[in-house]
Amino acid sequence: MDIQSIKNRFGIIGNAPALNYALQVAATVANTDLTVLITGESGTGKEAFSQVIHALSARKHNPFIAVNCGAIPEGTIDSELFGHEKGSFTGAVDARKGYFETVNGGTIFLDEIGEMPLGTQARLLRVLETGEFIRVGSSKVQKTDVRVIAATNKDLLEFTQKGKFREDLYYRLSTVPIRVPALRDRKEDIPLLFRRFAVDFAEKYKASPLQLEEEAKEMLINYSWPGNVRELKNIAEQMSVLANDKMVGAAEIRRFLPDRDFSRLPVLVSPQPGAGSANGHEFNNEREILYKLFFDMKKDVTELKKMFVEILQNPGMAAAQNQALINELKSKEILGTPGLIPHSHPQPATVPGPMQPVMIHHDDEIHSHEEVEESLNIMDKEKELIIKALKKHKGKRKDAATDLGISERTLYRKLKEYDIKE
Repeated sequence: MDIQSIKNRFGIIGNAPALNYALQVAATVANTDLTVLITGESGTGKEAFSQVIHALSARKHNPFIAVNCGAIPEGTIDSELFGHEKGSFTGAVDARKGYFETVNGGTIFLDEIGEMPLGTQARLLRVLETGEFIRVGSSKVQKTDVRVIAATNKDLLEFTQKGKFREDLYYRLSTVPIRVPALRDRKEDIPLLFRRFAVDFAEKYKASPLQLEEEAKEMLINYSWPGNVRELKNIAEQMSVLANDKMVGAAEIRRFLPDRDFSRLPVLVSPQPGAGSANGHEFNNEREILYKLFFDMKKDVTELKKMFVEILQNPGMAAAQNQALINELKSKEILGTPGLIPHSHPQPATVPGPMQPVMIHHDDEIHSHEEVEESLNIMDKEKELIIKALKKHKGKRKDAATDLGISERTLYRKLKEYDIKE
């Protein structure tokens, strides 16, 4: 069956190359019994691919069941999948068959496989390798012939490194991986999908279908769609019911699209107007902010060292340099109002005037200015600042977190990370 026929049969809309490739892989592997792992963000339509694989396989006349592993409590998922015997646990008043027993000969789709408990993962691995399982509370080994298709929106390989997912199960599941593209990676399909949803909801609510002006269409295409096709369908339904005009413009679109600015992290602002946006740099996490701050502080300290050496070499200009030094310290927020990170407030140095020169003897003369490299280990500096902030605010986490420019939850996490005793 060609790709277009598959799309027509299963109501899949879009012509993006990544979507076509994923469908091609699904169609190719369908007539085998290979285990398939479907990956992709939430809302991309991973379950539709499992239905395509089952419907095009030799098992198409046998049962198909979709199980959301994240929706079943950890204490009952073994019973749901493999069944249990009467009296095997509190509430087990009768024996019960599990999905691997009832779907024998068919296909089971395990959605959100990354949420499956480790104990259940071991049982699933045995089914995949030997076709055998044991009911909860039983010692009798039973056989089953079930094809497993799994799906996840998590990075399972990363989960294996953290001990949250069995590595042997990961490689057993991903015999054939299929990656379903996110909606933002198939922008050309967004107008097609919206038009289809608009027509469907117009029929459902007995109204005229929505139409998009060009500017509104561009806004939909350029939106990031974190919820993917599911979010687009939801927006289309809202607009079908609530839109004031069936010809939708940009202003109407803005009413329904959520705020795209999801960042709530603090941002460094330059003390000089316009300086902060001149380079167009954005900071994505707290460590980047701290690293930039430490780098600037080191640069300032180096400049101050050079200034002192110049004053000492030329005592006649000491008085003028003294005032310039104070101004420089104020401009860098070393004196005056504290900035993002708490710091000490050194008093301006009293530099002797022309009538009272100060001599520094190093082999009877000043040879050169020597820079002393200080540690720039970001983790050490971060730990040091957290300790100072807690000491400054007498152990009050909320005040310390505010002074540091981070959330109280982040501060608590870093206390654990650096093993800081309060």
